[in-house]
Amino acid sequence: MMTEAGKHPSAGGTRSFRALLRQVLHLQESPQRTALAFALGVFIAFSPAYGLHTAMVALCTWLFGLNFLALLAGALINNPWTIIPILGATYWTGALLLGRTDTPTFDWHDMSFGSIYHQVLPYAGPFLLGGLVLSVLGALLSYPLAYVFFVKYRQKSGTLTAKPLPPSDSVG
Repeated sequence: MMTEAGKHPSAGGTRSFRALLRQVLHLQESPQRTALAFALGVFIAFSPAYGLHTAMVALCTWLFGLNFLALLAGALINNPWTIIPILGATYWTGALLLGRTDTPTFDWHDMSFGSIYHQVLPYAGPFLLGGLVLSVLGALLSYPLAYVFFVKYRQKSGTLTAKPLPPSDSVG
C-alpha cells in the first residue's frame, strides 16, 4: 500500500508515527473535551462496578462520543498495582461516612456460596457508598489537572488550535 506521496506507510518513520498519534489522540478536540473524557475514566476507575470498567469505557465512548483513549487512560488508574489500595480506600471511605468502626472479617473455613454471600453482604453498603464518593471526588480532581496538562502540552507542541486531521488513506 502506498501513501499519496508514493511512499510506503512505514517510510518517514517518526513523522508517520506522530501523525498517527495525533489522529488517535484526537488533538483536534478541545482540551476541555479531552479532560472530560479522562475525568469520566477516573470516575469509572473508582466505581464499584468491578468487571465492567472496560464495558463502561466503551459505552461512554459510544454514548457521548468521547475520546476512547482518554477514557481508557482514566479508567486504567485502577489496575493490578492499584486495586488493593483502591478497594481499601473505597471500603474505608464508605465505612467512615456510615459511622462503622468494625473491621471486615472473613471465615475461610466455610467457602460455600451462601456463607460467602452472608459474610460479604454487610460490607456492600459501605463499599458502594465509598465507591460513589471516590468516583465523584476523583473525577472532580482529575478534570482540572488533566485540562491544565492538555493545554500546556498543546501549547508546547503548537496544536492548541489545530484543524481537524484529514481522514486516513490507509483505511479500506
